[in-house]
Amino acid sequence: MDICRRQFGACLAGAFTGRVWAAPSRPKLTVVVIAGQLRPDALEAAWQQLGSGGFRRLAEKGAWFAECRHLASAFTSSGIANLATGAWPAQHGIVADSWYDRAAHAAVSASDEALLATTLASQAAGDAGMRVSVVAMSRAHAGLWAGTPGARLFFLDDQGQFATSDATQGDTPQWLREYNAAKGPDSAHGAAWMAVHAAADAPPLRTLRYDPAHAREFAAMYKASPFGQTAEFDLAAQLLARDRLGQGSSTDLLCVIDGSAALLGYETGARLPLMKQMVLQLDLRLEALCNQLTRAVGENGFNLVFCAAHGVPPLPAPEARARMAVNGETIAQAVERGLKDTANGRHVEKYVYPFLYLDLNGPLGGPEAVRVAAAELALAQPSVAGYYTAGGNCSMNDEWRKRFQNSFHARRSGDVMLSYRPEYVEDFGAGRGISYGSLYNYDASVPLFFYGPAFRAGVFETPVEAVDVAPTLARAMGIAQPSSALGRVLGEALVP
Repeated sequence: MDICRRQFGACLAGAFTGRVWAAPSRPKLTVVVIAGQLRPDALEAAWQQLGSGGFRRLAEKGAWFAECRHLASAFTSSGIANLATGAWPAQHGIVADSWYDRAAHAAVSASDEALLATTLASQAAGDAGMRVSVVAMSRAHAGLWAGTPGARLFFLDDQGQFATSDATQGDTPQWLREYNAAKGPDSAHGAAWMAVHAAADAPPLRTLRYDPAHAREFAAMYKASPFGQTAEFDLAAQLLARDRLGQGSSTDLLCVIDGSAALLGYETGARLPLMKQMVLQLDLRLEALCNQLTRAVGENGFNLVFCAAHGVPPLPAPEARARMAVNGETIAQAVERGLKDTANGRHVEKYVYPFLYLDLNGPLGGPEAVRVAAAELALAQPSVAGYYTAGGNCSMNDEWRKRFQNSFHARRSGDVMLSYRPEYVEDFGAGRGISYGSLYNYDASVPLFFYGPAFRAGVFETPVEAVDVAPTLARAMGIAQPSSALGRVLGEALVP
């Protein structure tokens, strides 16, 4: 039976008789904290030493997803973009921290200009008119999460001083210059990194020695320490107080991207004691942040979300390093030799971990046949466990195919993506340390917490995906989802 819109409206109104409909009450402040790297088992290992006001507070009073998965190659830039856009590298285009640009014949670094999807922050700043501020270790990471010129970015420069992208300020604003003078890295010259709750006579875990002739080395060591981590959270505290975030007529979004543990992880891997100490230090920073927020806007005046860009592999044992630290150029050369013999002189144009870029010009064979030939030559190397080609051929046909597909962008990922064997790392010539970017669970799995009046307390064991974070936050904030978001709203974590 036909029914006109007026009749339909009357029927709808009648159906709702007796119900009270109202917009949900939303805090004026949302805070997002992203750790550069943190594995769920790292929290479990440190649990007995955690205080009551940091991770324990989030776990006991918020929604705790014990395993959130980045089902794609787990580089820091890619992970931040996953969380910001609710999409995978296949959609947002940030396939690694750097990749090869064939037009420029050079490697390019990940940046907000390279993003091919909108972000949660751009939706907040553009559609909702929110004030958006981001504090990060690097300009690139701050820009990736923001994805909009409407956000204020604060980041550490090469000397460990805070700079800002705020165009309305021109040069570094006076208040930030004063902050750098009072709390900059100069105060950490010779500083002793002590264990959390260490005895008074305990030796330092590390001393940040300063040599004017090697100032950059000191800045790198400073950033990969609790002193650099504290600097980020202290600046966030300054912004909260100075700009009265969440206390005015506007709605505010603040993001802190803690990059110190990720930088330290390049040196130590997952299992050394320094990494556990960074978790305990982060717990202290979270406790201080939550206490400040509670004092400023009240317990129900803010929502806080915590996640990580990726996990971290263990450091190869010294006796196994020669086998487990992979020289990517060696793989490229082996593929090059094989292609010259089997593919009419086709060759490798460039290898930028984990992507092979091939020269496909030649009279014989289609492009995909050459890609598969190159992939199989790489797979014959003892360090390589799998591959995925631009034509969709994959050495695996299970969950790993999906992870490859999520990681692969047609224009940026070259012709073949490789996966090394578990716990193998890329050797960048330093003869030490680890690399990020694998598809394995130690890199892909991170903890996820939602805390505040929009979320209900509970522990959720079912794995969720990193692309679920942006849609869930968008729902809690009452804004549109990012343009390419693929994840679902985690309704089980929301207050009905």
